[in-house]
Amino acid sequence: MKTEKTVRIGKKLVGHGRPMYVIAEVGINHNGSVDTAKRLIDAAVFSGCDAVKFQKRTVEIVYTPEELAKPRETPFGATNGDLKRRLEFGYEEYAEIDRYCRERGVDWFASCWDEASVDFIERFGPPCYKIASACLTDDNLLGYHLQKGRPIILSTGMSSMGQIEHAVEVLGEDDLILLHCTSTYPSKPTELNLRGIFSLRQRFPDIPVGYSGHEIGLATSVATAALGACVVERHITLDRAMWGSDQAASVEPHGFNRMVRDIRIVEQALGDGNIRILDSELPIIEKLRRVK
Repeated sequence: MKTEKTVRIGKKLVGHGRPMYVIAEVGINHNGSVDTAKRLIDAAVFSGCDAVKFQKRTVEIVYTPEELAKPRETPFGATNGDLKRRLEFGYEEYAEIDRYCRERGVDWFASCWDEASVDFIERFGPPCYKIASACLTDDNLLGYHLQKGRPIILSTGMSSMGQIEHAVEVLGEDDLILLHCTSTYPSKPTELNLRGIFSLRQRFPDIPVGYSGHEIGLATSVATAALGACVVERHITLDRAMWGSDQAASVEPHGFNRMVRDIRIVEQALGDGNIRILDSELPIIEKLRRVK
């Protein structure tokens, strides 16, 4: 029997046949507050998540001056630039996040949207990098991540199979995990195409495949455990009514706890697929089966 390839993230092996690696994406749901970030980390740890993920951008590189100058009413100012700058943590904030995650015993890493952000996060020795769907076609950024020699998790939202194949060619198949994803916020159930997990597994049999979701609700994310996903990533929030562009597509703490619980139940229920009579069924055979 062929041995499925695994990828080591921190102390855990991630791959098909292993317990699902659950990522709580804090992203920008902290709204620029380290205290809020810590509360989200606490909620993720309480739920039994394996990792928390942030997003890192160098604002002046990722956005044009024209984009930053656009009017935008936010709690942090009247322009898009006011918002983008407020949502970015600097070294002191990430050092505290790093310290706190180590204290709580949970992995943390980030999706970096530019090369300078990769260098910034590299200072903290992350167990892996996440590459967002929006960056899948940026060959230079993919190659720059690759130079760091760390495992890479790549989301595949808003991408064709041809674009995904090209990204895999750039990154190579070693230490790579692909996440099936739909990049709408929030996603409708009819947009999720969960069978895409099968398609990616078939096309890339030597790469572990998982799921990154932006839908409302938990059932579809839990279902991916039965479809063979080895990773699930969902945004986490303290309250979906909080201000912020990602809050509505996020999961509140009690929901995250239920999702992880149900994923673990599904994993136990899947079994090994071998049909046999269980010892616990023998008394029922004696009681109910007239012809043996």
